[in-house]
Amino acid sequence: MLLNIVQILLDVASFIIIVQFILSLLISFNVVNTTNEVVRSLDRGLTVITEPVYRPIRRMLPATGAIDFAPLVVLILIRILDLAVLPWLYGLAVSAG
Repeated sequence: MLLNIVQILLDVASFIIIVQFILSLLISFNVVNTTNEVVRSLDRGLTVITEPVYRPIRRMLPATGAIDFAPLVVLILIRILDLAVLPWLYGLAVSAG
């Protein structure tokens, strides 16, 4: 049960990161504008959610200029948790009874 909740949270986190990435591209290429209150609120909200996760990763990554690899690193870590750690934990839970 608890592992299913963790699985759902990982899926939601992945979705949020992908939406933020797409929104940042749309803002960068001026497809949508931050003068729009909805766009600005969505961007600000997604930043507030993701920044605490990105900050420690950005400190570990080398400076790459304008390209931010922190979202990619987080998505890779989520995928590793999803494909390797959670199945291992499921196995431990099943064998423990």
